[in-house]
Amino acid sequence: MNIVLKIGDQALSSEELYPLLAQYRLLPQLAKEIIIDQAIASITCTPEETQLAQQQFYQKQQITDETQLKVWLDHHGMTPEQLANLTVRDLKIEKFKQLTWGDKLDPYFVKCKGQLDRVVYSLIRTKDPGVAQELYFRIQEGENTFSELARQYSQGAEAQTGGLLGPVELNTPHPKIAQILAASRPGQLSPPTQIGEWWIILRLEKYMSAQLDENTRQRLLNELFQGWLLAQLQQNVEFSPPSFSPEKEESYTDKLN
Repeated sequence: MNIVLKIGDQALSSEELYPLLAQYRLLPQLAKEIIIDQAIASITCTPEETQLAQQQFYQKQQITDETQLKVWLDHHGMTPEQLANLTVRDLKIEKFKQLTWGDKLDPYFVKCKGQLDRVVYSLIRTKDPGVAQELYFRIQEGENTFSELARQYSQGAEAQTGGLLGPVELNTPHPKIAQILAASRPGQLSPPTQIGEWWIILRLEKYMSAQLDENTRQRLLNELFQGWLLAQLQQNVEFSPPSFSPEKEESYTDKLN
């Protein structure tokens, strides 16, 4: 038997690793990592980039000398060659993202912008349509402020903030709320609207248009990368559990118990 892992008194062979990876739901993650390595295999780094990536990795892992390096390698069951690949892996992944989707970010941003825009808004919600209508008129006529009535009548956590919520992205609130806010002007009070069991009153306070800055670029790159990775996993990965004879199946079960 080819023993590849010992945990206390339990010795595991390479044949026994597959059912364990499946049992602990690690196979999809392993497949993802292999897909990534295949994708970045042709990506290169300059000596300067490699050295900097290694320094940053060692600093993050608090590796300051050869003794600590050996302890780290032993702890992770890794060879120096594997570690060298690991230290530049994140850099290669970022290069792969840029090469694959860097020139597609502008149209993708335009497509997503409506969901990335942020809003600050005020909300009152109640289950009584009559109360909602009365509160709407009192705010509209200036008899009371939105904040006063939200603190007194709103039946959600927003009552603690005088009804004020945000800033949040437009894809965060209920779709119907997002639709009303997207069509509103700052300061515009929307009449009572029913959403499920609630009657809500909304006022858009501030609309902040999303910009394709560095943070947004990185976020969109990550979204495109994760979407690609999920598609690769669904289309190109097939798990094939090894066959076990009854004797081996029983022996394996005994080891787990």
